[in-house]
Amino acid sequence: MKFKTYFTKSLQIFLCIALLIHFTIKDTFYLSSLLFYTTPLPLIALGLLFLLLFVKASARKYYVIVAVVVGAIWFNRSYTSSAEVTIENATEVVLWNAYRRANFEDAFSESNSIPDVLVMIEADKENYQKIRENYPNYHFELTERGIGIFSKTPIQIHSNIKSEQHVVVVHFSTKNTNFYVIDVSADLRFFRKTMLQSVLSEIKTNEKNIILGDFNTPFESLFFENFKKKYQHAFTEKGNGFRETWFWNLPLLSLDHIWVSRDLEILKTEKISTWKSDHSMLKTYLKNESAKK
Repeated sequence: MKFKTYFTKSLQIFLCIALLIHFTIKDTFYLSSLLFYTTPLPLIALGLLFLLLFVKASARKYYVIVAVVVGAIWFNRSYTSSAEVTIENATEVVLWNAYRRANFEDAFSESNSIPDVLVMIEADKENYQKIRENYPNYHFELTERGIGIFSKTPIQIHSNIKSEQHVVVVHFSTKNTNFYVIDVSADLRFFRKTMLQSVLSEIKTNEKNIILGDFNTPFESLFFENFKKKYQHAFTEKGNGFRETWFWNLPLLSLDHIWVSRDLEILKTEKISTWKSDHSMLKTYLKNESAKK
């Protein structure tokens, strides 16, 4: 009986602190960031409903009300609806964290297309040479850190660095556009503030930039404020459905992002669910530069 009381009180305190952090300081500090990242609002709502098993019957309605309010706030923030547009002749860009289980051909299959540009995080290196031979008219790059790049047009790699903050940034260009591929370590020992600052410090170009990858940081993070000022978030701008890309098709955290400079026009963004990785695939369509002229 004492254990049940102790467990209930502990969970109540934990959820209260988690809610307070979500709606106030978020990930401002390292310790608050640990709780902010590991307790997305859907889990907090489920935790409140779980407490119904332990609290008095007279108090249950209040827990249900708070859980519904939390769920509604999350839904309002997370769910995006955009009008359908014509994507004929658009430039198709695909991003996918392949969980070290999928290769380029798997990505083509999941995307149900051969995109103009494909970026893979944690790409499977198996059969890489054979895949290249199967598509002799296209262009491939695969770095030693598992960053896979595919393009229908020639690729020029400008830099490939791993910062002291455990962030991989690969800068390449193709189709007269700069791409910055980002892979932020999932290790929670490292503070996301310095990690995302290091990402911005590696952006050396001012026009036609697409910054995409696994940031291992939710969209709600305070440390994306500078990104939001300078770039368009592809899914928030032109997506449909829940923004979250992780975990195994459950909309818990939006860890994968495509940021697009404001001189490029986003037409549409899709999230593709898959069981081949714990991350969903993102596909965005940009207005073809030649079509603008």
